[in-house]
Amino acid sequence: MDEISVTGTANVVMAAVLAKGKTTIYNAACEPYVQQLCKLLNRMGARISGVGSNLLIIEGVESLGGAEHRMLPDMIEVGSFIGLAAMTQSDLTIKGAGVADLGIIPHMFERMGIELDIQGDNIRIPAQEHYEIQSFIDGSILTIYDAPWPGFTPDLMSIMLVVATQARGSVLIHQKMFESRLFFVDKLIDMGAQIILCDPHRATVIGLDRRQALRGISMTSPDIRAGVALLIAALSAKGKSVIHNVNQIDRGYQFIEERLKNIGAQIARI
Repeated sequence: MDEISVTGTANVVMAAVLAKGKTTIYNAACEPYVQQLCKLLNRMGARISGVGSNLLIIEGVESLGGAEHRMLPDMIEVGSFIGLAAMTQSDLTIKGAGVADLGIIPHMFERMGIELDIQGDNIRIPAQEHYEIQSFIDGSILTIYDAPWPGFTPDLMSIMLVVATQARGSVLIHQKMFESRLFFVDKLIDMGAQIILCDPHRATVIGLDRRQALRGISMTSPDIRAGVALLIAALSAKGKSVIHNVNQIDRGYQFIEERLKNIGAQIARI
């Protein structure tokens, strides 16, 4: 693979399992999504080795059969609800979080100062009045950046950014893998956050430590990840917020307003 791609790896794997002979994929994506696809295909009769690594070897078979497989919990939703709990000072428990497949996600939230009580496959986030961002071992400012698995997923960078706005301390958010993912910070600045957009890939967040609540505004969601970050900001803000273009949020968070209502949010779809 010219570059690590989840969808690209998945497409090649699905083609290779029924191709004649052996296919070797170097620089394959190894995210849990790809691992789960490979495990399902193996249950269906495929011969895939190296699952979980960036080198996949596939021996083609004549046909596949039926199989039973349980989908993984969505690690992006899990991370989003951790961020939501921290920002709103809520005591939340995420049940069936698929902890074994979350990689370094829990650790990264702990580096933001968020307490996590992992109980089997459940994650409890106790209500915290304050959470303090850790620094590096030499005392320098913490930098959070995304990377292909097993690095930190780019899809939670916007959550980390919005969580940092009410933390104690500062953090540099470095979005390396995608363009234009930080072009929603102007909305957070309008809400009262202290953020310096250094360039299209880097933003420095100066935590308010809850000395000043974010304020509700009217805004538009530019994409799915920014949309849920703005939603979390709005739920923690003082006053009413209106978010337009919510079909972006719907792409990754099904029935989100109903689920949030069930845990006490004051939210309505217009």
